[in-house]
Amino acid sequence: MEALKQGADTLFILLGAIMVLAMHAGFAFLELGTVRRKNQVNALVKILVDFSVSTIVYFAVGYGVAYGAHFFVGAEQLAAKNGYELVKFFFLLTFAAAIPAIISGGIAERAKFWPQLIATAVIVGLIYPFFEGIVWNQHFGVQAWIKDLTGAEFHDFAGSVVVHAVGGWIALPAVLLLGARANRYRKDGGMSAHPPSSIPFLALGAWVLTVGWFGFNVMSAQTLDKISGLVAVNSLMAMAGGTLAALALGKNDPGFVHNGPLAGLVAVCAGSDLMHPLGALVVGAVAGAIFVAMFTLTQNKWKIDDVLGVWPLHGLCGTWGGVAAGLFGSQALGGLGGVTLGAQLIGTLMGVAWAAGGGLLVYGLLKMTMGIRMSQEEEYDGDDLSIHKISASPEREANW
Repeated sequence: MEALKQGADTLFILLGAIMVLAMHAGFAFLELGTVRRKNQVNALVKILVDFSVSTIVYFAVGYGVAYGAHFFVGAEQLAAKNGYELVKFFFLLTFAAAIPAIISGGIAERAKFWPQLIATAVIVGLIYPFFEGIVWNQHFGVQAWIKDLTGAEFHDFAGSVVVHAVGGWIALPAVLLLGARANRYRKDGGMSAHPPSSIPFLALGAWVLTVGWFGFNVMSAQTLDKISGLVAVNSLMAMAGGTLAALALGKNDPGFVHNGPLAGLVAVCAGSDLMHPLGALVVGAVAGAIFVAMFTLTQNKWKIDDVLGVWPLHGLCGTWGGVAAGLFGSQALGGLGGVTLGAQLIGTLMGVAWAAGGGLLVYGLLKMTMGIRMSQEEEYDGDDLSIHKISASPEREANW
């Protein structure tokens, strides 16, 4: 029976890893559909290469930083328990690699290619797993301290804060240090609109992310005996709430509509194992509203050129999700309990501060040493021709 359980658990978490791996195709197509045509190839290349760098760095360094384990032993040892520990690494890697995929959307269309890969290595190797280890592996006694102070540990079941808020808040200083795309905000106070290059691809990206998210959340149980249908339905309800709020407040804009489910899913990650489905619906709807309001504010009023709106979507909706778990996870609002608002506030604020500081340090140092922005000419020509020497759809095809 034990061998059967080990095999079942390995398959369970492997399926989760594959579903979250598929989400990276969603990141790629969401970015491809949102950026201008001259930057579409780069969106696809960046996500794949970032994932590959993340894999190597998290295998060699990051997983050890978070969980104190390493894989520099014989294959016979690695294959124990059906290779469960290896597959667990694969699953958690797909979470870690989401950080550079999130950042990619904010810095699109004007960031240099190679410095971003260096940033990816540092973030996935050190900055992200340091906080991951604190929340999910009891590092430095921080969780015990929070529990002594508030009566409960900081609860983040599937990464509203650990993954999404951290990714979004690392991205914010990167976006600010890069500056806006050329001619986005003109000296006369006017703005150049850069509408999405492909609504169908943007929508495809959103759908792939949405489907994969059920692996992201449900398989965060990590073993088959802990699987919860509550997590699945709460994710579903948050997705619906986020979509409808974004539809209403975004005035039928398809860009908002397709980011709405993502906002809801970001916010529900933390408390998806605790909330009542109606609570999850509210959490998702609030997240959809946050995204529309804050995306509009950052772009139009504050003139922060965050191309995909990753700070509002992941940074702010993830922050809301961390706090919301303390509200809607409580028994008073229909949840299972075992959480306190105080613990959620402390843990969430710690994640925000660590991410914003880490992002400022990494991108600040890169800007001072290598530079992080393409030349004016390269940006004008677009990432595709400047970096990859080919466009997504050549104007003419050779006659063979």
